[in-house]
Formats: sequence, C-alpha cells, structure tokens
Amino acid sequence: MRLKTRFYEIEVDKPIVILNDEDAKDLGVFVSGRVKIKYNEHEITAIVDTTETLVREGEIGVLKDVHDLIKVDAGDYVEVRSASKPASVEFIKKKLDGHTLDESEIYSIIYDITNNNLSSIELSSFVTGGYINGYTIEEIVSLTTSMVKTGKQIDFGDDVVDKHCIGGVAGNRTTMIVVPIVAAAGLTIPKTSSRAITSPSGTADTMEVLSSVQFGIDEVREIVNSAGACIIWGGAVNLAPADDKIIRVEYPLSLDAEGHLLSSVMAKKMAIGSDYVLIDIPVGKGSKIATPDRARKLARNFIEIGCKLGISVECLITDGSSPIGAGIGPALEARDVLNVLNNKGPIDLMNKSLDLAGTLLELSKRVDKGKGRKMAENILSSGKALDKMKQIIELQGGDPEIKPRDIEVSDKKHVIKSKHKGKVRFIDNKCISSIARTAGAPRIKSAGIYMHVGVGDSVRLDDPLFTIYASDNNKLDDAINICEKLIPVRVGSVISDIIT
Repeated sequence: MRLKTRFYEIEVDKPIVILNDEDAKDLGVFVSGRVKIKYNEHEITAIVDTTETLVREGEIGVLKDVHDLIKVDAGDYVEVRSASKPASVEFIKKKLDGHTLDESEIYSIIYDITNNNLSSIELSSFVTGGYINGYTIEEIVSLTTSMVKTGKQIDFGDDVVDKHCIGGVAGNRTTMIVVPIVAAAGLTIPKTSSRAITSPSGTADTMEVLSSVQFGIDEVREIVNSAGACIIWGGAVNLAPADDKIIRVEYPLSLDAEGHLLSSVMAKKMAIGSDYVLIDIPVGKGSKIATPDRARKLARNFIEIGCKLGISVECLITDGSSPIGAGIGPALEARDVLNVLNNKGPIDLMNKSLDLAGTLLELSKRVDKGKGRKMAENILSSGKALDKMKQIIELQGGDPEIKPRDIEVSDKKHVIKSKHKGKVRFIDNKCISSIARTAGAPRIKSAGIYMHVGVGDSVRLDDPLFTIYASDNNKLDDAINICEKLIPVRVGSVISDIIT
C-alpha cells in the first residue's frame, strides 16, 4: 500500500506510525501490530496505532523516531505492508502462562526491549508475567547476562569493588562516603548510581550538587584511572539499558518483582566488571523490605546469582526503620556527606558508612576479617577520604574546596514542632520522603527536610522535630498540610494502631 506521510514532531523512543482505521483494516493490522515501511533504500518495522480522524485514508502519521530512521519528509510517499510481530511476543505469552523461559528466549525479549521493538502493552505484559509468576535462579541469571550483553560494558581491570543499597530509607547517602574511603585504600570502585524515582534524592542527584554526574564511557574511564573511583549517573553510560525501560513500566503500580530487582542490580555490577559486591538490605517498617526473613531470602539469592556470575557477593541486613542522616533531599544530603568526610556528624550516617566500607575492605581481601572497620576509621579520621572525595569532585568538574555552608538550601522553610513531650518512638520513612518530595525534592535540589531528632531522643512540647525547605510557598503549604494529616514522627505514644 502506498501512503502519503504526515509528520508529527513527537518523540516516543520507539518507531510508531499512525494509520487511518480503514487503511489498517485493508492491511490486516490492529493496534500494536507491525508494518514494514520502505522509503528509497530505507526499510524499518514500526508499531501501529490507529485513528478515525487524526490521519485521513491514504495517509500515514509518522512520528519523529520514524522520520529520523528513514529520512522521510512530510508529503513523501512510502510503501507500507503488514509485518509479523517479534518472536519474543510468544515468549512473553509463555511467561504469562507460568512457564519457565530458557536463555535464548529471555535474550530475545531483552534484545527487543533494548531496541524498542516491543509495544508498551507487550513490555507491560512481560513485567506482569514476571511479577505474577516469578523467576527461577537460572532465569534471573539469564536476565542479568542478557541485560549486560545488550548494553555497554566497561573493563576496569582486576579487583573492582562496588556496593548497592536496596533503598527505601530516607537520607542514607552512604555511597558518597564509602566510595572515597575504599578508593583511598587503593581499591577501584567505579560507582554508577541512579537518580530518584520515588525518593527525595538518589545518589546521582546528591552528587550533582557537588559536581557533574553525566559522562561518556571514555570520560568515566579517565576519571577512574586517575582517582580509582567515580560517582556518576549510570543512565548516561547506557549500562543494561533494558533495565531502565523495565523500571519505567514497574513504577506507576510500584511493581517490584524480585527477579527483576536481582537482575537489575547484578547486571549493572557485571557491566562494569565488578569482582566484589556488597549489598545493603535495609529492613524495617516503612522500608522496601519489611521483614528479616524476606531480607535473608533476598540475600541468599544475591549470593547464589553472584556465584553463578563469578562475582563475590556479601549482603548486610541493616536497620531501615528510620532515616539515616539529618538531611533528606539533594542539597541537605550533600551537606551531611561533607560533614561526615570532615569527621563531623551525623553520627548514624558516619557509623553506617564505616560499617559498609569496612566490610568491603574485608570482602576484597584488602584487610583481614575483623579489621576492616578500623582501617575505614583510620582513613576517614586522617583526612584521606576527604582528599579522595576532593579529587573525584574535581575530576568530575566540581569545586574540590566546597564546604557544607557553601551549599544553598531554600529560604522557604517551616519548622514542625512536637505536640507532646516524651521519646521519639518512630519516624516514618515513607511519610518523610513524601513530605520532602512535596516540598520540591529532588527536582529542586535546595528543597527537602532536615531532621532535628532521631528515634530514642527525648523531646519537650514545641521542640523542633524537623524543618521543611520548599522550592516555593505553595509547595511549602502542601508539605505542611501532609504533616497535619499524617504522623511522620511519633512522639511518646507506644500505640501503633487503633482498631474499632
């Protein structure tokens, strides 16, 4: 069928065309079906959407992605014929039916996800199948290796170490302290980090307060060769790109299939050639992992998968029942990091970071078992970790002499005070994170929350619990309203719920 192109300046990261309903019927294709489009020497397969009115019979709506691939302009004529769906669609149906997929079937799916060959419905179906039916360890290993093979890989040599936190804890910016400690000990730790999805800040968001985090592979290699470390945004180097596409589908319904979680973490570690990986699994009310039993099961799976991939993995089950550090939000967290590297508080962030760094030093055999924490303490107290962080910041284009007081926070602020006297019994991670995001974090780096108390602290009536820093007055009012409806910090009462 010969159709006239109508161009739409819309980019959707996959080849999609719009057909009039009548032309679609003549071609025998439906929504999310496929057509082959040929223009001069160019030919591609595109996903179909249909309309009664947007394009007329005899026309084909071409989005920017298709325009860029076949170099067609508005008004040009193209040859269009029906095409079959990718073989991976049948494998997705197989997973939805509860069957186990082999390595080649999983690779086919991941390849088509990476190359934008699947429609949104097909990708969503794959995510749903994994969420409902789960994966075997062999399937997770295949998911991991397939994600690595379909993305970029970087070889940093031998004895490469890395860490990952499962998340769910407000603040908790340990990576930016662990990395310089471990690098100052002579290990290589090329840290590729994420931006926030549901939290007030990701490591990349916080590091961006101090330096750039977006670099190409060659630039990353130069930084790591010089400093032995980096702290960058992983999305810029295209490691395991299928993973980011899967996460975007999971996010709206907060789906978190364990198989996808395991493969997501391990693929990015494998892609940078990690030999030793430490996994931080926070456990507690309000964190992602609610019970110790689930944390231990997850830890065993990480270790088994690591063994099959040739990566030595150790997992720490940590307290995730309340925020770590005082700052929540990019700028406030960056202040915390610099304070710790200068051997000042917050003490909980310092202690956890030293525990993680010490464990990594032992895991990598840099130091004997039981001596890692002491070595980490010496590196921090001597100023070597601060010097290493300054080097990383400078190599990444930031000011190595930046001080905590140099980091600006919003002047739109409000102090939330205690309505009772007593001990702080509980701080709700999810609620605190929600308030910080409502205030503008992480998009506005100067927004967030600064905690004045921790669990176990004694407070009096009207003592400050935390300060909200908002990007504007409207967001500040919205954040205050959430505080009035919920109980982000529970003082005095030992009642956890009321049943009537």
